[in-house]
Amino acid sequence: MADDLPTGVAMTLEPLVTRVLAPNASAYTYTGTQTHLVGTTDLAIIDPGPADDAHHAALLRAIAGRPVRAILITHHHRDHSPAARRLATETGAPIVGCAPLVVRDAGEQADAAFDADYAPDRVLTDGEQVAGDGWTLSALATPGHTANHLAFALAETNALFSGDHVMGWATSVVSPPDGDMGDYLASLEKLLLRDDRIYYPGHGEAVERPQRLVRGMLGHRKQREGQILRLLREGPQPIAAMVARMYVGLDARLMGAASRSVLAHLLDLARRGLVTEEGDLWRSI
Repeated sequence: MADDLPTGVAMTLEPLVTRVLAPNASAYTYTGTQTHLVGTTDLAIIDPGPADDAHHAALLRAIAGRPVRAILITHHHRDHSPAARRLATETGAPIVGCAPLVVRDAGEQADAAFDADYAPDRVLTDGEQVAGDGWTLSALATPGHTANHLAFALAETNALFSGDHVMGWATSVVSPPDGDMGDYLASLEKLLLRDDRIYYPGHGEAVERPQRLVRGMLGHRKQREGQILRLLREGPQPIAAMVARMYVGLDARLMGAASRSVLAHLLDLARRGLVTEEGDLWRSI
């Protein structure tokens, strides 16, 4: 189980995939960020994680002197990308993956903070590939959690590294303005059209029945949307009042994330002409 995983230990998940868990467990990262090494004789490193000396040393032990062809980044949150800079310097590997983004909102961000220094050597677009000896990784655009989020598909074993878009322990935080609920739902629909065998997420255990989980996640979001519309039919309400009724018993540490999620749903519903905002209140149309 993920709860029992030790940090800093290289664990082989399949012949081409090794996982190293970073020591940054929290209410938003579960047991910590999982860095994945892909390959045998040469490697790709996916999401090297936070700038943490112990995790960096663990990654170097796992790399064991093998050539690193690329350091791939799914998205630019501080628990996923900062370690890339030091690792790139020591291995000579380029940093590739998601585009850098400027934070457009100085307000509350309920999930991990942005990595303001993230600067890739190469930005990958949907379908672009990085390859090594016996492995091929293709970028899959999956915006929603962040506008620039990518997943990476491993052709040789039909595995998908899903980052924070689909996780093995909870649904993803969608926090506007960088997070977008409409994009998030469209990305989930996109995954349903694929036949990936397994997902390796940034947090939580591997997902062995991915299509079933994705369908469940879509259903969960539709249920939340329905809750919001039913509440607003009772009359105009602020987000805080809706959150209090929708998330009874939620860990207080996660209430900020719940509020951002409700806001993301409201913005999506507003674009579709179903609700409108009036000051601090939202109302059904």
